[in-house]
Amino acid sequence: MLNNYNTMALDLNNKSILITGGTGSLGKELTKTILQKWPNVKRLIIYSRDEQKQFQMAQEYPESIYKSVRYFIGDVRDLERLKRAFTNVDYVIHAAAMKHVHIAEYNPDECVKTNVGGAENVIKAALDSSVTKVVALSTDKACAPINLYGATKLTSDKLFIAANNIKGNKDIKFSVVRYGNVMGSNGSVIPFFLNKRKEGVLPITDPNMTRFNISLTGGVDMVLHALDEAWGGEVFVPKIPSYKIMDVAKAIGPECEHRVDGIRPGEKIHEEMITSSDSFTTYDLGKYYVILPQVPNWDLQEYLKHFDAQLVKIGFSYSSGENTEWETVESLRKLISEHVDSTFIV
Repeated sequence: MLNNYNTMALDLNNKSILITGGTGSLGKELTKTILQKWPNVKRLIIYSRDEQKQFQMAQEYPESIYKSVRYFIGDVRDLERLKRAFTNVDYVIHAAAMKHVHIAEYNPDECVKTNVGGAENVIKAALDSSVTKVVALSTDKACAPINLYGATKLTSDKLFIAANNIKGNKDIKFSVVRYGNVMGSNGSVIPFFLNKRKEGVLPITDPNMTRFNISLTGGVDMVLHALDEAWGGEVFVPKIPSYKIMDVAKAIGPECEHRVDGIRPGEKIHEEMITSSDSFTTYDLGKYYVILPQVPNWDLQEYLKHFDAQLVKIGFSYSSGENTEWETVESLRKLISEHVDSTFIV
């Protein structure tokens, strides 16, 4: 799994940070990490539209104890509300999205309003405020998308990258973090299988399916890395393992029936995070890959020298089905126990 990023160079003390979609799995893990590592953070604003989730999160992180935490009800579709929330904010982490593939396919206009219109609003609000860094979360489904969710997230990625071209003299950087399935996140396959094994049947879409895998802490590390290192315009991609869906089923429910139901609308057998067409602007940074903008607003050679970045081979692609690092049934069981359910036993 992805090693923890050394965040010592990044100092969030006395900074104001806002997380859109802050009550989601990654938002909560970011909150936990920031409060632990930077106890003198000035403000940590949890921005989301679900009052029940905010109420529940406030039980875990009450404002009476965590003086820097603020809970702000709002929707990224509402530009004026975002502008109000962004007042005197230094850094924005944009995690709000409609992310369920089948729901997006059935409600396409709602998905576009949140994932595309919301991205535009975050950019506008950031440009009209004191924000200096914006990190937007992407997904492997944004790479060569075949479903609406992926298409909207690719559009969102493009909007955030292009925002660096319209900032003028303003001191602000926009970057994107793209990674695969977050282990244990809401709606993901592992919690789904853990629940379904009580029934004795695990529904499999396709036995050949593979996915990239990253832990919540790995996702947080990527966001912090981008906050610390981004020059503006990058799409950061972690080097992470893949897993086979059948190995997940064997790890969680070896005694269960593994029923093949068929692939769902908008799903791929394998996911990509970098296509061969991206290879012309993709660089290896050691721990990560980075897709650079075709026309950066900083000196490319200086960037490459600073990070010792190496251009990947032309035609290189990064696919979950052709990965060189794989989780096994045994490693998945260990990871589930460590990152998803401490009571997990087979």
